[in-house]
Amino acid sequence: MNAPFLLCSCIYSMQYENRFVMSAGCMLRRAKGAGISIGRKPLTRILDSIDNPEQLRTLTVPQMEQLAEEIRREIIEKVSVKGGHLAPNLGVVELTMALHYVFDTPKDMLVWDIGHQAYVHKLLTGRRDRFHTIRQFGGLSGYLRRDESPYDTFGASHASTSISAALGMAVARDLQGEHFKVVAIIGDGALTGGMALEAINNAGSLKKNLIIVLNDNEKSISDNVGAISHYLDKVRHMQTTPSYQRLRDMAKGSIERLPVVGDLARSAAGRAEMGLKQFMLPSKSGAIFEELGLKFFGPFDGHDIPLLLDVFENVKKIEGPVIVQVVTKKGKGWDVAEQDATKWHGPGAFDYKSGIIKKNPNDPPTYTEVFANALVEIAEQDPSVVGVTAAMEEGTGLKKLHQRFPERYFDVGIAEQHAVTFAGGMAVMGLRPVVAVYSTFMQRAFDQVIHDICVQNLHVIFAMDRAGIVGEDGQTQHGVFDIAFMRMIPHMVVMAPKDEEELRHMLYTAVYMDGPVSLRYPRGKALGVQLTKEMHKLEIGKAELLSPATLEEAEKTDCALLAYGSMVTQAEVAAKELADEGIHVSVVNARWAKPLDEAMILRLARNTRRIVTVEDHAVAGGFGSAVLELLEQHGLRDVDTRLIGLPDTFVEHGAPTILKELYGLSSSHIKDVVRSMIGEGSRSLA
Repeated sequence: MNAPFLLCSCIYSMQYENRFVMSAGCMLRRAKGAGISIGRKPLTRILDSIDNPEQLRTLTVPQMEQLAEEIRREIIEKVSVKGGHLAPNLGVVELTMALHYVFDTPKDMLVWDIGHQAYVHKLLTGRRDRFHTIRQFGGLSGYLRRDESPYDTFGASHASTSISAALGMAVARDLQGEHFKVVAIIGDGALTGGMALEAINNAGSLKKNLIIVLNDNEKSISDNVGAISHYLDKVRHMQTTPSYQRLRDMAKGSIERLPVVGDLARSAAGRAEMGLKQFMLPSKSGAIFEELGLKFFGPFDGHDIPLLLDVFENVKKIEGPVIVQVVTKKGKGWDVAEQDATKWHGPGAFDYKSGIIKKNPNDPPTYTEVFANALVEIAEQDPSVVGVTAAMEEGTGLKKLHQRFPERYFDVGIAEQHAVTFAGGMAVMGLRPVVAVYSTFMQRAFDQVIHDICVQNLHVIFAMDRAGIVGEDGQTQHGVFDIAFMRMIPHMVVMAPKDEEELRHMLYTAVYMDGPVSLRYPRGKALGVQLTKEMHKLEIGKAELLSPATLEEAEKTDCALLAYGSMVTQAEVAAKELADEGIHVSVVNARWAKPLDEAMILRLARNTRRIVTVEDHAVAGGFGSAVLELLEQHGLRDVDTRLIGLPDTFVEHGAPTILKELYGLSSSHIKDVVRSMIGEGSRSLA
């Protein structure tokens, strides 16, 4: 008996012990589909016949492979129209199909982490006909929503939540005496989040039946960072070592020479490779997880449908918590997305034939770009300035700082809590850390901002991008709560610029003031105003009167518009149009939500007797609330005060222009409010 045959026998015996023997059903599925030509174009698409996972389960493997190509084409074509999350969804096509094939969804519950990987799931679960509406107002959400489909078992958007939610479901299942499978699908990027590790720790001690699928594509949005990423990288690349490759080729070559039917021989070779991984990697591939009480299997090719079917068929029979590592390629199936998965993570509209993202070269820079350039400019003059991001190098613009000063740039992974306290430690030592983060993600570190930064009055700058309505990503991505939760904290200074020029000066001011400071600015294109060469400090707590020219003139107007941040432009438009109607209002660029310009606000309130506040934020606890509190403190209860902002509801997804009109953040709504105030008073518009 030759050495390869002995090796294969050893592998077979070992893989039986690990319960990874290919089932007869899986072998049969392969054999049945052997004659189907994937290259031949069918008269009708298989995708058009899939309305639910039950229909998916009737397909042979070659049909599923054809379906995978059709799904990729559908995603590329539909996302090209309005933009969306492209590369992450192209990477999970086979994985999603295999999960819905093997598990009895929606009875068996799939819990997805984030929502960047949910498009394939939506196409397979009855939403194919509406897929063209994804991320559009009134259409499908780009993320998971329980009110959208019974297959969306848990709402998902922010990373690292799936294991916690899935474990909670598993516990409830057992307490209620029910029997079904719970599967959490989490990316290796999300595994850098502390919440995911907390959940794994808990799962290992509770010993509930829970399957965790680790979708390992080496990416968050940018490249993954940190020790856990390096650990998984070692596991993944052990498969590329010469010794592993030689043993694999020996095993597969020996099996394929056996006198069996070709397809069955290939099936046996697949089993041999699975067993070889377990044979070579048992002490290294899952050591951390095994020590925590979870069985670990993998890594497996996340694009090999027959292999995935076998793996999941067998894993679902195992008792206790299990982790399965599958290796996928972000952007899989489209060369341009594979070559630059970060660029194609969430592109805007693009030409899918040429692979060119549509962009007007005459557009002004984005607020993110202006922030990034200003930070680098400041850092060039001051070696104490450092940048911190939580896995958002490109999104926050810190890539420019990374390129210019790599030693002063820190990506901590999807770990906002750590990012904040980490920055606090640097502040204690005299550095000036700028934590660049999306407003919606800042929420995740609320406790650390209070206890680790503000209690100690540490000088940490929170530069919050995507503040206000952000558009198509919807409920969980709008940054509409930061004013409220920042201004309530002692020592915190809260400010927002009216345009990109003021953003530069505010960043400079934030870097060279004392104590904690939050600076919010919107997503997308700036206004295109002229930028000055030098940055300068702004007077803390001093608002800017935009019109009329003097406070004496402003005192005589019919109403004072106090606008905050990005809403200043809308207030100015409203004021000009109201003037044409004979209604004269003053416009103030408030700049500061904390501290307020008390002197100016009180003076205008006492003389105009009418105040309207305008902000791209929830009314509850926002800038307008701060103004009301000020008026109450000074006994000005008879001043007619109206607050324009977002109502007490979660804002839906859709184009920002539509959402702002819908929720009253427009110049036309400002005019309506002012007219209403004037009409209810002594003045008549007739």
